[in-house]
Amino acid sequence: MTPTSTPAAANPGFEKDNKRITTGWTFYDWANSVYPLVITSSIFPIYWSSVIKEITHTDSGQSPVSFLGMMVPGSSLLNYAISVSFLLIAIVSPFLTSLADFSGRKKLFLQIFCYIGAASCAGLFFFSPATLTLSTFIFVAATVGFSGSIVFYNSYLPEISSEEKFDSLSAKGFSMGYIGSVILLIICLVINQFHDKIGIDAERAAQISFLLTGLWWAGFAQIPFATLPPDRGRPADAPEAKGGWLLNGFHELGKVWDQLKQLPNVKKFLLAYFTYNMGVQTVMYVATLFGTDELHLESGALILTILLLQVVAIAGAYLFAKLSERIGNTRALSWSVFIWMLICIAGYFVQAGWSFYALAAVIGLTMGAIQSLSRSTYSKIIPENTPNSAAFFSFFDVTEKLSIVIGTATFGIINQITGSMRNSLLALIVFFILGLIFLLQLRGKKLREDSLGPISLPGPPPASAAAEMGAPMAR
Repeated sequence: MTPTSTPAAANPGFEKDNKRITTGWTFYDWANSVYPLVITSSIFPIYWSSVIKEITHTDSGQSPVSFLGMMVPGSSLLNYAISVSFLLIAIVSPFLTSLADFSGRKKLFLQIFCYIGAASCAGLFFFSPATLTLSTFIFVAATVGFSGSIVFYNSYLPEISSEEKFDSLSAKGFSMGYIGSVILLIICLVINQFHDKIGIDAERAAQISFLLTGLWWAGFAQIPFATLPPDRGRPADAPEAKGGWLLNGFHELGKVWDQLKQLPNVKKFLLAYFTYNMGVQTVMYVATLFGTDELHLESGALILTILLLQVVAIAGAYLFAKLSERIGNTRALSWSVFIWMLICIAGYFVQAGWSFYALAAVIGLTMGAIQSLSRSTYSKIIPENTPNSAAFFSFFDVTEKLSIVIGTATFGIINQITGSMRNSLLALIVFFILGLIFLLQLRGKKLREDSLGPISLPGPPPASAAAEMGAPMAR
C-alpha cells in the first residue's frame, strides 16, 4: 500500500499528499513569514535603532535607554526582548501542544497564536519614542504569537505528507514564505522610500509597514485555515478526561516525554539542533542591527540586501533538499552547519562593500536550507503516524526557542561587555562546532528507531517489517 492511499492516523478521513491540503499548508508560511522579514530582519530593527537614537539624542543605536528603571543599551534591549519572548513560549509550548493533542483542537491553537501575533504586529503601528516600554512588550507578544503558531503548523507536516516528500514539501513551504514576504517587503519598501510623495513622514511609513504585516499575516492565514483538515475533537471512544483538560494536558505531555526516553536518535538530533540553531537564529535576528550599528550601512541598501537574500534562500532550500536525497539528511545538514561556521569567521572581518554582499549571499543560500532540512529531518525521526504530533513538535519547538534565548542573550551580553558585535559573532562558532559534533553521531544510523514506545499506535509493524519498508537511514 502506498503512502498516498493511507489516511493519516492522527486525523482520519483524509489522504496524505492531497494537493489541496499540502498547498494550503504552505500558505501559512506565505502568511506568517512576513513577521521574520519585516519585523525581525528589516524595517523594525532599523526603526528601533532610529527610535533609540532619537530618545538618546546620539548617533548610536547602542546608546543606553531607560527601561523599567534600568539603563540598557538599545541594541541589547532588543536582544533581551527576543530572549524573553522565546523563553515564555518555551515554557508554555509543551503544555499547550499536549493539550491540543488531547483535546483534538490543534487548528484552534494555531489560529489563536496566529491572531495574537498578527494583532500585535498591527499594534506596533503605535510604536514611537514615547511608547518604547509599551511597544517592547507588544513586540514580545508578536514574537510569542509567531513562535507559538509555528509549532502547531510544523506538526501538520508528518500528518499531511508521505515521508519521501517531507524534504520537498518543507522546502516548498519555506520558499512560499520567502516569496510572500518579499512581495510585502517590496510594498513596504516603496512606502518607506517614497513616503514624502504620499504625504507622510518616515516614522509613519515604518508604522504603516507594521500594520500591513499584521493584516497580511491574518488575511492569508485564512487559506490554510480553510484547507487544513478540521479539528477531529476528542474521540468518542477515548477514555474520559479526569481532572479536566488542563491536568490531562500535563498527563499527555508526560506520555510523550516517556516515549522520548526510548528514542535515542530523537534526543541526539534535538541536542544537535539545539546547539547549531543557537548560532543560526542569533545571526538571523541580529544581522540587521549588525549592519546598521557595526557597519553603518544605509537603511535602503540594507533592506535591498535583505530582499535579495530572501530570493537566494529559495534556491538554497531546494538545493539542499536535492542534496539530502543524494547524500542523506544528516550529511546535508552537516555541510550546512560547516558553512555557517565559515560565515561567523567571515563576519568578524567583514566590512561595508563587496565583502558584505558576498557574505549575505552565502547566508541566504544556507538560511533556508538549514531550517527546511531541520524540520523535515525531525519529521523523519519521530514515530510515524503518531497521534501526538503536536506534542512531539513542541519538544522540537522548545529546543529551538531555548537555543534562541541562549544565543541572543549570549550575543547581547558579549556585545554589552566588549562593545563590539564582531566579538559576539565570533563566539557563535562554538555553537556550530558542538552542533556538528552531535550531528556526526547520527551518521550511518537509521533515523527512525523500530520501537515506537509505550504510546505507539495499535498494531505497529515488527522491526523486520519496518526494515523491509525502507526505514530512512542517516548518511
